[in-house]
Amino acid sequence: MPAQSRRRLAATLAVLLALTAAGCSAKAKSGDDGAGTGADGVKTGEGVGDKTIRLGVLTDMTGVYATLGKSVTQAQQLYVKQLNAQGGVCGRTVELTVRDHGYDPQKALASYTELESDVLGFPQFIGSPFVAAVEQRVDGQDKGLVLPQAWSASLLGSPYIRVIGTTYDIETINAVDFLLTEKGLKKGDKLGHVYFEGDYGENALAGSRHAARQAGLTVVEQKIKPTDNDMSAQVAALKQAGVKAIVLSAGPRQAASLVGVAAAVKLNVPVIGNNSAFAPQLLATPAAPALEKMYYVASPSLPVGADTPVAKKLVADYRAAYPKDALDNGVVAGWTAAQVFGEALKKACASKDLTREGLGKALLTLEGHEAGFGVKHDFSRPKSPSSLDSAILQPDRKAVGGMRTVREPYTSEVAQDFTPAG
Repeated sequence: MPAQSRRRLAATLAVLLALTAAGCSAKAKSGDDGAGTGADGVKTGEGVGDKTIRLGVLTDMTGVYATLGKSVTQAQQLYVKQLNAQGGVCGRTVELTVRDHGYDPQKALASYTELESDVLGFPQFIGSPFVAAVEQRVDGQDKGLVLPQAWSASLLGSPYIRVIGTTYDIETINAVDFLLTEKGLKKGDKLGHVYFEGDYGENALAGSRHAARQAGLTVVEQKIKPTDNDMSAQVAALKQAGVKAIVLSAGPRQAASLVGVAAAVKLNVPVIGNNSAFAPQLLATPAAPALEKMYYVASPSLPVGADTPVAKKLVADYRAAYPKDALDNGVVAGWTAAQVFGEALKKACASKDLTREGLGKALLTLEGHEAGFGVKHDFSRPKSPSSLDSAILQPDRKAVGGMRTVREPYTSEVAQDFTPAG
């Protein structure tokens, strides 16, 4: 999204946030909650009492990202359950309070206002426009740690809102590098890019444009709305333009349509999507054979079915806890965010400071954190994402979680020299 449009959207949502806050009565805190020092000598503040540490989850379980929200939330609930079974943090039980905003701006901002004064921070907040709308308030007065399940570069720069993994622009640069080095794309070729209007798609487009300039490519752009599910017109335009590869910055439905239509009209070129552009449920659709043959996904981590000890344990534990639910990379995203939050809590406990300030300082000390999915995260620099790496995955019905790794996490040379426009 252009900077002017992004500021206008953020301003509109900020007004809505202010109105929501004005219309909400102050929420009473628990009796053992509040600023001070506990009997164990640990400094406490919002969301922390002598027996509990309360965290907020602002998710989407009924809107456009319902599949992602469910997986992220259940993975975080699983992490907290296991953490508490090991004694919690500083002798305190960690509690998650979940609010489903359904990707509705008013519900999202009302939920933030409702929970903010009663929690230490948020290990999940889905929706980069909503996170951007509260950024000024978070930085200026609330100062609670927020780990968004969003990867827009517009979220960078805040000491309290921290992006886990790389941003969409860098992820797209890595994706184009894969097309150049392994899929035959070369200087002078045309690269198609189908993208959602708004922050996600526009940020990814900035990446493809930069990569194209560096490689001598021409980008053929096709902007769509999240409600556009039939990609026939876009595929026709890209075929007529003679593109040799396609980047997709949209959702799973658009991926299935685009790849399925491209295969049907003999536009046999590689298609690579950002991390939000796939769900394993697509492998039960007629588009599955084409997806397995010509579709790839750039991801901020290895997939849930990765061959690592953490991944194998997570798969077993998640299946035991939620036997009826599918495994997908939302499980990885949720687990990783919860684990990062948990490690920061443990370090804050060791410093005997479980205030929001203490938690923020603790996170800054995580400079080489390995979450178990092939990527090291550095949280010492708020102006940067925690990693520049992207793994390249491919749909595979035989793989756990429906994805297999075709390229291990890496940072391309072009991405290393790129500065996100946060």
